[in-house]
Amino acid sequence: MVLLPILGAAQNSSKFVSVNKSKIAYKFIENPKREPNDAIIVFESGLGMGGGNFEPVFQYLPKNASYFVYDRNGLGQSDTDQSLKSDSDIVARLHEILTGLEIKPPYLLVGHSLGGAFIRLYESKFQDEVSGMVFIDPTDFMLSETENKTARIESKSAIGYRELWPKMLSDMVSDPNMPKGVRAEMQQQLETGKQFFREYRDLPPVGKKPIAVLIAYNRHVEKHEEELAVKLGIKSRPWFDAFDELRIRHYSNMIEDNQKGFLMLLPRYSHGVHNQDPELVGNVISTIWNAGNQP
Repeated sequence: MVLLPILGAAQNSSKFVSVNKSKIAYKFIENPKREPNDAIIVFESGLGMGGGNFEPVFQYLPKNASYFVYDRNGLGQSDTDQSLKSDSDIVARLHEILTGLEIKPPYLLVGHSLGGAFIRLYESKFQDEVSGMVFIDPTDFMLSETENKTARIESKSAIGYRELWPKMLSDMVSDPNMPKGVRAEMQQQLETGKQFFREYRDLPPVGKKPIAVLIAYNRHVEKHEEELAVKLGIKSRPWFDAFDELRIRHYSNMIEDNQKGFLMLLPRYSHGVHNQDPELVGNVISTIWNAGNQP
């Protein structure tokens, strides 16, 4: 791995690392007085979003914390590496970057939306490196075919979330207004999404590490969402309610035996919880960071 420094760049500007001949943009704000047990906060963004999407949260992080944020493959200032074909490839690449930059664990992983699925997969593969996790309105990768069918029928809708996911990805991949790198990520997700998060089946338990799950529910249905729902035969309010109930149940079950875990429901919040209320998210991250740093 080769580091590519930016000459004359400000301290908080992105730096670059070359992996498999692809340039990856990142920021690492390191506390020079970091203790060995202090977790590095590692941010994983949602679908098609660069790491800068977390910027509003940074001012609310613990003052003595170190944190790492990056533009995933093809996003923001990062190049697209076509060799990454699966979500396992995505999390392996993050591990490779952290290792190559000598950013040593433990890590507190923070994931928004699809990034929530990524951090769960990362934790399953590198459990000893992860001291805690914060899920920000995460994608429900645990939804079964039976649950999907039941929720679809109960909401009197033509399709469920498992059918909507590849449909949305396909539409975005074919949208010429989408940046090339974003379309590349969506194409990768479309290919892996044909079997709906197959890589996430039978993951080992998360264990006793501190975990917070923030879920926005009963939120306002935006005009474009309502228009899409009508087009696809979705009864928007009952549909959202049915699938949110399942998502809440799945993440509750994930942490049910964890005395250091909690789930926070945020009624009427938007999907971008960290942009709507960065102080709340920063405080939750601080709580998990402090808990994870305890011996």
